[in-house]
Amino acid sequence: MKFDIKEEDMIIKPYKTDGPIYVREQKGYFQKIRRVMSWILMLSFILIPFIQYNGQQAVLLDVAQQQFRIFGLTYWPQDFMLLACLFMGAAFALFFITVWLGRVWCGYMCPQTIWTLAFIWVEHKIEGTRNQRIKLDKSPWSANKLGKKVVKHSFWLILSLLTATTFMSYFISATELYREMFAFEWSNITGGWVFLFALCTYGNAGWLREKMCIYMCPYSRFQAVMFDKDTYIVAYDKTRGENRGRRKRKEDQKKLGLGDCVDCNLCVDVCPAGIDIRNGMQYECINCGLCIDACDDTMDKFGYAKGLIKYTSEYALSGGKVSQFRLKLVGYGVSTVLIFVLMGLWVFNRVPLETSILRDRNALYRVNYEGLVENTYTLRIINKTQTPLHFNITSDGVLGGVLNVSKNIKIGPGVMHRVPVTITADGYDIKKKITDVNFTIQSVEDSDIKLIKTSRFYRN
Repeated sequence: MKFDIKEEDMIIKPYKTDGPIYVREQKGYFQKIRRVMSWILMLSFILIPFIQYNGQQAVLLDVAQQQFRIFGLTYWPQDFMLLACLFMGAAFALFFITVWLGRVWCGYMCPQTIWTLAFIWVEHKIEGTRNQRIKLDKSPWSANKLGKKVVKHSFWLILSLLTATTFMSYFISATELYREMFAFEWSNITGGWVFLFALCTYGNAGWLREKMCIYMCPYSRFQAVMFDKDTYIVAYDKTRGENRGRRKRKEDQKKLGLGDCVDCNLCVDVCPAGIDIRNGMQYECINCGLCIDACDDTMDKFGYAKGLIKYTSEYALSGGKVSQFRLKLVGYGVSTVLIFVLMGLWVFNRVPLETSILRDRNALYRVNYEGLVENTYTLRIINKTQTPLHFNITSDGVLGGVLNVSKNIKIGPGVMHRVPVTITADGYDIKKKITDVNFTIQSVEDSDIKLIKTSRFYRN
């Protein structure tokens, strides 16, 4: 048996081979919500590094010094479990929102969406409406076209550079970063990272856009696994909309045998992913609601009821009642709350002090000229607060043991200080050859900052 297969049929065509997506500007209820949230998130992103607390930057993720400072708390590599809990809690929160409301994170809060729509807004202001942009791209190169392209890309690059600089201010002191920027004193490392992030922002929001969500973001791939028939999605009501077709505003649609969809194609024109929501649920959809606003505007103009495209669920479209108490939804919700509660308890009970004990490597013990047994230790104490503190060290567990250590040891914020310690005791008073000894390290200024560490005392 011989099959007649053409060579072009064997080529797997990539998504959107017809060039860039020209997004039409749209106003409406959901667009207003997104713009308000975008402004709140962008302003928060810009202003947080400039917030001061106790005379220093409130939020600073200082990788060079290996410390994360969040207002009055400082976290170190030893606090890695907290970061792991934060990521797990955020993941379960995202799963919970996805099962409940679909991909609203992608449509309203994802930085990729916010920056992409900001770049599209700049494009719209400089090159014009959707049709004007299409016409401009198809026209031959001229001074007018070149000028608009140069201005647009210049604004994109400026916005990318500001974004990258703001991002770096979370890792380098904002005052120091901007002072060095205006004085042209950036180090090669700082400048390299800023320009790398600027290039990534420019490429992602200016060029890749929806391709970043479709091809590179794993969330768009595995989110379908979390969906169920009660998950809220942006959906087209085929029962009401079909048969679709164009008509004049005053024409009777029933006589024409048409549904409410006037086939204006605006739902496609405003979609950042370039999909047709009327074809059913697609993984490219980011639940942004732009098609809902566009369709509602058209329904208003024709005197039809809104909601031909709306936030609904597969079960609701089939006439069922949505259940908000599903096992998967409740499970994700309980897991999210539990993780954050445990994390809160860990933070509340956390002692901003770290201590490790090193014994003398040369000898387990030694006998001095008085015949007394001595054990030598080195305590490495890290002050994990943001202020200098004084510490006292005491010990117990060794009968008749005398602790030889300095008093009121001052340790600066974020400083690791080595303290040599010696315990001397009469070997005849101690019954066991190995005895547990407890060291208590306590702050003079704050008695709640206290840590007890256990080591061993050896005798002959």
